[in-house]
Amino acid sequence: MFDTQFRHGKKRYYDMVKFPHGFAKSGDFTLLESEILMTFGETMLALEIGDITPDNSEEKHFLKVIKHPMKAKTKLEHTWVKYTHLARGRKSFHTLNSRTKFHISLPEFDFETNDDEVTEVA
Repeated sequence: MFDTQFRHGKKRYYDMVKFPHGFAKSGDFTLLESEILMTFGETMLALEIGDITPDNSEEKHFLKVIKHPMKAKTKLEHTWVKYTHLARGRKSFHTLNSRTKFHISLPEFDFETNDDEVTEVA
């Protein structure tokens, strides 16, 4: 299915902590990216943490990409960079409330009302 020298994992890779419903259903990955993560994710993680050593040039380049994500060339490398960014990076959270308190100073008016007219007292 994939034209690569990268080793397949012994089992399919899942991240039940950050993506409990699967990569495809998260809405963050395309179907191809989710298939790449499930097929090669175990090998990529093992290379990253040092459990296995690289066997070929693609896996050696992958180790360079882990240190310098901007050097990613292949779809596998781009997918792993995207995955690590989403799984380990900070989630951006947008709210309608602001943490900074601001005060709008408007001139205060005191209105005295009579039955016939309204007069402004400054």
